[in-house]
Amino acid sequence: MDKLKAMRTFAQIATDGTLTAAARSLGNSLPSVVRQLADLEDHLNVRLFNRTTRRISLTEEGRHYLERCTEILRAIDEAEAALTVDATEPSGALVITAPVPFGQLYVAPAVTRFVQRYGKVRCKLLLNDRSLDLLEEGIDVGIRIGHLEDSSLIAQTVSQVRRIVVAAPAYLEKQGVPQHPRDLLKGNAVRIAGRALPWAFAEGERHFSLPVSGNLEFNQVFPAIDACLEGVGFGMFMSYQVTQHLRSGRLQAVLQDFELPPRPISIVYPHAQLLPTRTRVFIDWMKQELRAALVNA
Repeated sequence: MDKLKAMRTFAQIATDGTLTAAARSLGNSLPSVVRQLADLEDHLNVRLFNRTTRRISLTEEGRHYLERCTEILRAIDEAEAALTVDATEPSGALVITAPVPFGQLYVAPAVTRFVQRYGKVRCKLLLNDRSLDLLEEGIDVGIRIGHLEDSSLIAQTVSQVRRIVVAAPAYLEKQGVPQHPRDLLKGNAVRIAGRALPWAFAEGERHFSLPVSGNLEFNQVFPAIDACLEGVGFGMFMSYQVTQHLRSGRLQAVLQDFELPPRPISIVYPHAQLLPTRTRVFIDWMKQELRAALVNA
């Protein structure tokens, strides 16, 4: 027995007052309606209606059951209506994670524009340089830089970035433009504590590292970039972190022939099917935003 269908049939009989009228309202045959009511009464082991040849009326048990059925059917209808609305207008909560510098520069502004466009979506952005477990942390969408280790995640690559060496034109004029990574050993390196040390390079198929040194070290990226802008020395950064300074000419990229292969930027999420509308719309939004922002990164 389809219990939900039987409940709807029972409620319709109570509303219309006759089996014939209920069959007409439901678009079912009279025998079908009679059978569904009989099956429901057998299942509940109670009589829901008192029936005579001329009229039908609810029993005491039928009145109590109708109250509960009405509540249940209304809740189901409201839930389905909410999903229908969500299909056209995204709503609900969305949790996103991204690396700190990238999130500050690109993801946070895109998320802000998203909630301005879709006011019924509530977004929480978690910026963390540690790769959070999406399932364990209850995260809907992650932005990742680099090759993914978790094969259970669905990933859509939106762009790629390089790790590059830069310096201010004034520093290069004083120090000289390096022709090979080993030339950096003669200069001053602005370093970031714990990140990509020593500096890594590629020469053909061979990868190698250099123990660069300098008199200034930070634990965050942006102060190190500011120091390079002031002409303190060379710095190694992800290309997206210094794009605006390269465009303005305040920084210049060097040793481009020795860069490591680019790293992908991906939007990741745990499931490929049955995503809520808000998640699907957000993924499409973020793909467009990041591709536009990183076209020359």
